[in-house]
Amino acid sequence: MKLVIIFGPHAVGKMTVGQELEKITGLKLFHNHMTIDIVSDLFANMPEERSRLTGLFRKEIFEAYSKSDEYGMIFTYMWAFDSQEDWKYINDLEKLFLSRNGEVYFVELEADYELRIARNKTENRLLHKPSKRNIKKSEEFFRKLEDKYRLNSLEGEIQKENYIRINNTNHTPDMVAELIKNKFSL
Repeated sequence: MKLVIIFGPHAVGKMTVGQELEKITGLKLFHNHMTIDIVSDLFANMPEERSRLTGLFRKEIFEAYSKSDEYGMIFTYMWAFDSQEDWKYINDLEKLFLSRNGEVYFVELEADYELRIARNKTENRLLHKPSKRNIKKSEEFFRKLEDKYRLNSLEGEIQKENYIRINNTNHTPDMVAELIKNKFSL
């Protein structure tokens, strides 16, 4: 069982790279909005409940998948590096898959801010992430979280054996997917 965690800031291309990686590896894509968007409208006025349910759905999915005979999955996540809660979440996820003889790979994406603002409005993003379709609200949220959290790691901060950092400002998603596939022999 393989788990590839693709992380980085808003609209850096996590899902899109994951889609391309899925095509060339046989790994299944589980992008973070698959659980976020289930509850976002229904619990719009209840952020704590929305967060709890999102976490619960993910936990159950990871538990079930990590026990399966599947080749593996790609999970996308926006990791706030200045949040101990996010560090714990990623470490717990890694421990779960390792405890079941899985292999965990970490892929950090980074790209220029203005390019990510433009990517926030792409057709593919809006198609697969209903909560991003209100462009004005989505961009406000993007800027708010960018000001609040550090969404890329510092040099040397991630001490994982299976780790790669890719600046995909000038790379297509299929090029990035190929880099990941080759780096980790997926």
